[in-house]
Amino acid sequence: MSQKPKKGNAISRRGLFPLLGSSLLLPFIGYQQEAAPEESVEEEEYKTLLKPDGTIVKVRASAVKNSKVIKKNIPNSTFLQWLGKKF
Repeated sequence: MSQKPKKGNAISRRGLFPLLGSSLLLPFIGYQQEAAPEESVEEEEYKTLLKPDGTIVKVRASAVKNSKVIKKNIPNSTFLQWLGKKF
């Protein structure tokens, strides 16, 4: 009497294709990323300032808030001299 070969635990090509296909789908499942704290998610507020050469610059509001004021309430003539314009 001849015995039929036992199937055993060997993985055939037919059994390999579903494993391969499911492994390719793993990146699409992914993991949910933790939500960042609201402070970093919130967009920073910017202010528009004028440079001495007359160009406009956007600066973070926090930088303006933490800055040191050198002269307060300057007259127009001094401001125009700072800009380099003659009136």
